[in-house]
Amino acid sequence: MKGGLKVPRISLILIGFVCATVITLAYVKSPFLSSWAPSQDRVFQISPDYKVKDEEVLRERNRLGKSEESVNFEPTISNSSTKGSSTKDKVTEELTNTEIEGSAGIPPSFAQKGYLKGALEEKSSSREQENEVAGPVNSADSPIKNLTSASKDHGCNFAKGRWVTDDSRPLYSGFGCKQWLSSMWACRLTQRMDFEYEKLRWRPRDCEMEEFTGANFLKRMENKTLAFIGDSLGRQQFQSLMCMITGGEDRPDVLDVGREYGLVKARGAKRPDGWAYRFPSTQTTILYYWSASLCNLTPINASNPATDYAMHLDRPPAFLSRFLPRFDVLVLNTGHHWNRGKLNANRWVMHVGGVPNTNRKIADIAGAKNFTIHSIINWVNSELPKYPGLKVFYRSISPRHFFNGDWNTGGTCDNTTPLAGGKEVLQDESSDSTAARAVKGTAVKLLDITAVSELRDEGHISRYSIKATPGMQDCLHWCLPGVPDTWNEILFAQL
Repeated sequence: MKGGLKVPRISLILIGFVCATVITLAYVKSPFLSSWAPSQDRVFQISPDYKVKDEEVLRERNRLGKSEESVNFEPTISNSSTKGSSTKDKVTEELTNTEIEGSAGIPPSFAQKGYLKGALEEKSSSREQENEVAGPVNSADSPIKNLTSASKDHGCNFAKGRWVTDDSRPLYSGFGCKQWLSSMWACRLTQRMDFEYEKLRWRPRDCEMEEFTGANFLKRMENKTLAFIGDSLGRQQFQSLMCMITGGEDRPDVLDVGREYGLVKARGAKRPDGWAYRFPSTQTTILYYWSASLCNLTPINASNPATDYAMHLDRPPAFLSRFLPRFDVLVLNTGHHWNRGKLNANRWVMHVGGVPNTNRKIADIAGAKNFTIHSIINWVNSELPKYPGLKVFYRSISPRHFFNGDWNTGGTCDNTTPLAGGKEVLQDESSDSTAARAVKGTAVKLLDITAVSELRDEGHISRYSIKATPGMQDCLHWCLPGVPDTWNEILFAQL
């Protein structure tokens, strides 16, 4: 009997071993069973700590600013003028050298007061993103890619797409539009002979962008005012829009209403501080005000013609604070004047809280620029509840394309082949992380034109300016018609 019990026991043990083996193999091979064990990607994407809805998580992920290393283009033709540099490298170079990134150690006290939503984290966040994502942004396996792609639930990402040839372009003649267009930016009036750059149109990847017409724009902006406030690139966008609306034709019916906004030429000045025009058929007003630093400037000693100027980093331009109630659409920008040479030449002295700045970290150009951008955007955002119909955009930085030097050291942009460095933008995030972080969490929208424009190094004034300075090229401003027309098409699509 004892010996008879051994066989059933052995049989049961064998049966148990076989069952365990079958279950183990099924677990490894079956996608159904393995789906119960979350992968690292899933743990990263869907954390149990989030207490918000999935779509809110996606939107928040999408609003996070990316460092310039995130740019990813589809190159089509090699560009000899780049000297072996990739488009990605150019974005890094231009944003680093001309739109200095990073908070540069802005003191926590200002962040706590609400002046700087996220400026302190700017550099560290970029490094953290690089560590979190172990693969290219555009990889199908990237959790960030999946999140940001799905998060575009408020319409099209107009900054993602490609340049295409369109024989119906340009929208106005470069020989005309003399009523609005400065001759120094009208490349048709220079010695330049190639104009292929005028035939390109931006096509967003995931949706169709409405065709711009002057009539549609005026109808949409009936009884409204659109204001551009910023530097000379903002002035280019303003002139571009005036040419686009009128088709470059003379319009004697359009009224100069600059005096209503105090935009008159002062005695001894070369030009007024801005311009304002009104289309009487729809009572649509378009204006531009020059504010290179986007902050308030006041003379320290008004009685002294050679006085320095207080550069109030935490105060909006007086023009903006005075006339904001009259605006329906506002487009802000700053960037290329933030360097020590410009500040010294203009005799601008940094002030914070109404007194000269003594904090060395804010005195750093990077810190001062970030502090100003965040401060002004937060100020505008705080004013928006008073004006529910007002739409505000902050335009991202317009890229420069100086090669082999800078504007005053022999830098050039001789390429005339359109899209030599690539024709497509694949990324979801903005190349201008400073601008993206500044608008994050506010009602101010980002007019994202940086990566779109980065592909167009052939579109600058280059050496073809009417009054060319020997040994100097303009690789900052654009030929018109040209790239700024696309900025206005993207703006129009969001009105």
